[in-house]
Amino acid sequence: MTKKTTTNTTSFKKYIKWFWMLVLGGFLFICFLFLLASWGVFGELPTFDELENPKRDLATEVISADGKTLGKYYVKANRTPILFKDLPDNLVKALVATEDERFYEHSGIDFRGLARAVAKLGTGGGASTITQQLAKNLFNNGGSQNIIERIQQKMKEWVIATRLERQYTKQEIVTMYLNTQGFLFNATGIRSASRIYFGKEPKELDLQESAILVAMLKNPRQFNPHREVSKKKSLSRRNVVFGQMEKNGLLSEKETDSLQKLPLKINFTPESHSDGSATYFREHLRDFLKKWAKDNPKSDGTTYNIYKDGLKVFVTIDSRMQKYAEEAVAEHMTNLQEHFFKEQKRNKTAPFYDIEKSDITRILNREKKNSDRYKRMKAQGKSSKEIETAFTTKTDMRVFSHKGDIDTIMSPYDSIKYYKHFLRSGLVSIEPQTGHIKAWVGGINNKYFKYDAVAQQKRQVGSTFKPFVYATAINQLNMSPCDQFPNTLYTIPKGKYGIPEDWTPENSSPKYGEMLTLKQGLAGSINTMSARLIDKVSPINVARLAASAGIETEIQANPSIALGAVELGLLEMVSAYSTFANKGLRVSPMMISRIEDKNGTVLMEFVPESKEVLSEDSAYTILNLMEGVTQSGSGARLRSNWTSGKDAVTGFPYNFKNAIAGKTGTTQNQSDGWFMGIVPNLATGVWTGGDDRATHFAGITKGQGATMSLPTWALFMEKCYADKTLKISKSNFSKPENLSINLDCSKTATDEKDGEENNDQKNEEETDF
Repeated sequence: MTKKTTTNTTSFKKYIKWFWMLVLGGFLFICFLFLLASWGVFGELPTFDELENPKRDLATEVISADGKTLGKYYVKANRTPILFKDLPDNLVKALVATEDERFYEHSGIDFRGLARAVAKLGTGGGASTITQQLAKNLFNNGGSQNIIERIQQKMKEWVIATRLERQYTKQEIVTMYLNTQGFLFNATGIRSASRIYFGKEPKELDLQESAILVAMLKNPRQFNPHREVSKKKSLSRRNVVFGQMEKNGLLSEKETDSLQKLPLKINFTPESHSDGSATYFREHLRDFLKKWAKDNPKSDGTTYNIYKDGLKVFVTIDSRMQKYAEEAVAEHMTNLQEHFFKEQKRNKTAPFYDIEKSDITRILNREKKNSDRYKRMKAQGKSSKEIETAFTTKTDMRVFSHKGDIDTIMSPYDSIKYYKHFLRSGLVSIEPQTGHIKAWVGGINNKYFKYDAVAQQKRQVGSTFKPFVYATAINQLNMSPCDQFPNTLYTIPKGKYGIPEDWTPENSSPKYGEMLTLKQGLAGSINTMSARLIDKVSPINVARLAASAGIETEIQANPSIALGAVELGLLEMVSAYSTFANKGLRVSPMMISRIEDKNGTVLMEFVPESKEVLSEDSAYTILNLMEGVTQSGSGARLRSNWTSGKDAVTGFPYNFKNAIAGKTGTTQNQSDGWFMGIVPNLATGVWTGGDDRATHFAGITKGQGATMSLPTWALFMEKCYADKTLKISKSNFSKPENLSINLDCSKTATDEKDGEENNDQKNEEETDF
């Protein structure tokens, strides 16, 4: 018995000896592997400089004048790093409690966690510390599926983790980790994740929002709160985070129970290039920045990459005004489009008027060949027959509507025709005194309609060009708004100014004969008056003044420009109108204030150019004339309870009481509707029309600028005035001291008031050719 006991004891001691030899051997082996990794045997390790400045692609950020992020430029990583001070305390606590309980105790490797993981063969949780995960994010680019390679990677992570711990503080490591973590849906880094999943900055996150993001760190796809299939898992994992915080003494049992009962709630706000605010502006800015980067290389001669170098572009757009502008366009165009759809039900050639069927086929085929589908099939070598079959075969697709995207079944060819039914619109707003562009809406939806009505498009401007004719006459001839001319047909003979035929423009109203003042002439958009004036000053002088004021498009100096027979862009029109509001001083439009690199170093500051175009007296007089448009002319509905009855398109009444200088414009067949409106510190222009000139309302009531574009301006201004933080002026325009031009028309031979009243009805049905 004693011998057997002695034998068992000897065997037990033998097993114990082998056990400790294995443990010690395993430990020494791990240490050996660690040394090999530190010597670079398993691959090159990051240098001191690389640890100090790890290379990561950083998105370029577009920041508004009021400090809000409008959007970003990136290829793969929508990453914008932040500092530790911008992280909420609840997020840091939730992270450490869940991912690395002993984070503040270890130096990169948690040996207790490692021993637990080995003892339980990984079933008790992983052993990676936050620092190791950071090392993996920065320098390992994902884990290999090969066990040998994975061990080598793990050794390298340990080495890098210990070096990171010597190089950085714990706060810096937490910040770097959160800045490099991916969260899906173009969210790389905690700032992008916070904005995309909750629509707020990280420092604004509450505890449950922080817990949702921390829950995603384990697996952003499996525990994603936006994906329908993973919402339950996301909720469960979020509650695990709360449990870990309770375990570590950060929450009481009562607080944990209360938090775990809360439903999963996010505010998903995607940040793709077609989402978010100022999408058309950002596309225009992108093209500018690409050219800027080529023309302004780094000190080492390399070119800035706007997708990777983390530039900060501070723009003049005001996020509040941009929001109001986008809302105004959406509200009015939703209403206007309903009326257009109703009208097209009676149109056999919908949505076109005034063209032959062959022209309609040509337009639709042109759009087909410009489509991505057609270009893709052509590149694949598909035959014309195969392409035609694809375009005429019905299929599932999602299409745009003002009330939200619609899932439907239609052929690609029918979808082209469907999109041709939509009227387009653009709005741009400029601060005249600085040239700062404050709002930019290039269309009704950037995802479906890429063409920018602000910067890319040029359309006939109609009567909105007439103020330049009047301004030339006032500035050149020192004329007064009270000067009178007969409202009779006026002919500029063949050959004068190089015209091939006699030119005798007619008014929209057949009523002629009375004497009218200049103020009445502009308010009523009287074509005969414009013809007389351009003949007095000559078309070349009008074209020169318009160019000096900000019209960059070359204008052919012929008499017809007096009626707006010239195609111009919305941005250049608003810029030129701003000259009137800035006492005749032209300030070039400005969209960027400065550009900084990722470290905050200013790379370039932008200053607008300025020059005198008109005398202060002339500029003020033009504003006085254009005030007449909103007092008694085609813009008078801004100041009244005017409505068109049960078929109202505009959503009136509006009842503005402040000084507004404005001008409507309507081109032939109602193809384009314009409204330009100025208050002392803001000039805003709106254009509305179809993609093709043949797409328009059949009648002038709905097709004129006062119906198509003026309501958008009114909605935008109402929203701006309601926001007192914007300080948009309601004051009168600043009158020059010792004004040399007479504005008091009370003693004119024709009573102006009677003339304006007689014109009211006519102006509601204005057509400007």
